[in-house]
Amino acid sequence: MPPAPADPWRAVAVGLLNLTGLGLGYVLLRRWLSAAACWVATAALLLVALPADVDGVPGAALVAYVALVALSAADGARRALRTPLRPALSAPVAAVLGLVLLAVPAGGAWAYDGARDEAIEKMLLDRLATTDELVDTASEKGFSAGEKDFRSALADYRALVEDHPDSRAAKRVPDRLEAFYEAVAVPYREKEYCEAVSPLKYLRTVPETMDKDRLGSLVEWPDDRLATSLYECGVFRLGDSSASNGGELGELLRTFPESEQAAKVEPAFHDEIEARSKALSGDDPCTVTDALRQIGETADGLPDDPGDGLRKDADSAVESGVYECGVDEFEDGDFEDASKTLYDFADTYKGNKKAKRARQIAIAAEIAAERPAAGRKLPPSGSPGGSRMPMEFTNDAPSAVEILYTGPVTGTLSLKACGSCDTYSSYAEGNLSACNDSGKNYPKTTLRLPAGNYHFLVKYTEDGDSDYAQNYTDGSKVEPGYTYTQCTYVVETGFGLPSDETPLDT
Repeated sequence: MPPAPADPWRAVAVGLLNLTGLGLGYVLLRRWLSAAACWVATAALLLVALPADVDGVPGAALVAYVALVALSAADGARRALRTPLRPALSAPVAAVLGLVLLAVPAGGAWAYDGARDEAIEKMLLDRLATTDELVDTASEKGFSAGEKDFRSALADYRALVEDHPDSRAAKRVPDRLEAFYEAVAVPYREKEYCEAVSPLKYLRTVPETMDKDRLGSLVEWPDDRLATSLYECGVFRLGDSSASNGGELGELLRTFPESEQAAKVEPAFHDEIEARSKALSGDDPCTVTDALRQIGETADGLPDDPGDGLRKDADSAVESGVYECGVDEFEDGDFEDASKTLYDFADTYKGNKKAKRARQIAIAAEIAAERPAAGRKLPPSGSPGGSRMPMEFTNDAPSAVEILYTGPVTGTLSLKACGSCDTYSSYAEGNLSACNDSGKNYPKTTLRLPAGNYHFLVKYTEDGDSDYAQNYTDGSKVEPGYTYTQCTYVVETGFGLPSDETPLDT
């Protein structure tokens, strides 16, 4: 058959029909192999593209298909320029049909984009659900163990709203953030205020990493709850342990100085000091005193205005507590502790009206630590009336000596070292010769004591030749009508406190 005359409309019609990817231009030209090639290419693209997923069609496959369709359109137009259409079809009609059928690939592309968008939405919703589960898991662990998961979940929420702001998942994030805050603050809801401090402080940092406009009222959500937790935890721990910088209560005053909770800090300190002070008369004043001391140390860390006054109140209560603690230790038989506590009290609080009494009990406790009979009861606070008997003490030791005594009266006396004296080789020699050398100038002193049973403790200093001398205790009964003499001396293996009694002239 001779070639048909050139017809541009025919070329246009076939080119448009081939642009549909269906090879219809080749069908009109009866080029069945070329048409089949178009069908195979389109089928292959559909196999690669369907079902629509988040990643879409691979770029290489899409470029290859577009190139093939363009090539088929150009080839079909070239061939149709001088080839009649079969069945015979008007070229303009075929061109219009080609334009109409271009809606097929266009509609397919539009539908595919919609399907891909839906796949993305589903993926984002799945990611949102996974993040929600992560929050639930972290909440069950507690904040300390779950903090890493909480931070990871927050990062996921932030990525959703920043990377996909118009997605359905992003629009659900505000509700999820409310649930996130509630999950982090579970200890507060359960009134575990000390455990709630850390998670609530973390929530206050969230606006640093997420747009405040998206958080809305959640920006200030932790503030009142944190103030309440700091107050409740601080009061709960008050007196249990000393806290630097005032602990939770100091942090409350510095972080929320105008809050309702901050206004309750000073009254809470006063109430606690008063309650502990009343407890000093109970069974364990030493523990109460330690608590009062710790309250004072905590008050030291508060801002100046309330802290200074509260520390004074606590110190005053501690002063009373130290005395009560020492007396309790004495009554419980802890004589060494009682002696130290009450000596410290008398030295520290010289102006206290109980300082003199504290020193009396401390002396008795020091004696009782080595002679328990001296601690059967507290020493009398006053002096009995009636006559008093003289008791002369002479020191025949090469070092100074301090003598403590307790009985109807309690006190101490000191004797200087005897410069011309030496130690004795045995107790027998000491009993025979001590304090009897008229040529020596022995240090002496005399007490006038009411009648009664006494306990003595002799303490040698650590100088001269008596470094090895040990404390010595003894008991003595003072009866009316007698003068008593006591001589202290040192032997190589110990020392004695012998006693001679001389009737008074009547």
